[in-house]
Amino acid sequence: MADVDTRRLHAFVVLAEERHFGRAAARLHIAQPALSQQLRRLEDEVGVRLVDRTTRRVELTEAGRHLLARARQVVSEVDRTLEDLTALAAGTWGVVRMGFVGTATYDVLPRVARRVRAELPDVRLELHGEMLGPELVDAVRGGALDLAVLRPLAPVPGSVVVDQLRTEPLIAAVPSHHPLAGVASVQVADLAGDALVTYPSRSRSSLHARVLQTYRRAGVDVDLLELIEVRETATLVAFVAAGLGVALVPESVRCLQLEGVTYVGLAGTPETVPLALAHAESPTPAAVAVAAIISRAAGIPAGS
Repeated sequence: MADVDTRRLHAFVVLAEERHFGRAAARLHIAQPALSQQLRRLEDEVGVRLVDRTTRRVELTEAGRHLLARARQVVSEVDRTLEDLTALAAGTWGVVRMGFVGTATYDVLPRVARRVRAELPDVRLELHGEMLGPELVDAVRGGALDLAVLRPLAPVPGSVVVDQLRTEPLIAAVPSHHPLAGVASVQVADLAGDALVTYPSRSRSSLHARVLQTYRRAGVDVDLLELIEVRETATLVAFVAAGLGVALVPESVRCLQLEGVTYVGLAGTPETVPLALAHAESPTPAAVAVAAIISRAAGIPAGS
């Protein structure tokens, strides 16, 4: 079977189903002599007669009946493969591996997953949440991820393309029993007396430097701050809810509702942080299709 032309197998299957050369040729959109020639070549290839021709009807030989079941399987598998390849080229089929920085895990990830299921049902997502920016960049550069939603770092390796999705302000997360939990907005300097729960330092998180920069702009000596560094956004918010300190987080973290924590806007013109989409220089068609959905889903923070 390995050396048999699949087009001849397909023609044989149609002939076996129609049991008539004229009807089979019409169904195949070829001339009847061409169909007869394909059958003869197929019989030469397999070395056995496959049909008995009569004036009115085509009857399968024992060998033809045996071949028919196998031929249907082969033709069906070839058709499915061709359909998959067509869908793969169109970006409507395949696997897309996506990573999310922690602050986008609770906002962007659910919306993207829902829209991909609705718009690209044959694309399978492999989702990785609560990753830090440098890890995401390395994973895209190394080919472990196709797409990554992150807070962009500078500089970004040349092999990674970063497109900004939106910017959003930083807000304060404070324990619900905190004196400032009930105010409309809070001055950053008024938070300086509390421990600061923040993301890891030493370039492991792009938000760490932005948060400290916001404190400095408010006139706070950051060297005097008590810092509690945590890796995951959920843990950071849980620490605040437990009363261990306060935090500055992107506004989209409001999606993470936890008993014991209250989100409060910052007075004045708060520091804004970007959210971006990173991908390789030559993404797969499926990754391009999912990236378009991410751009639509993440362009506006939840609740806006």
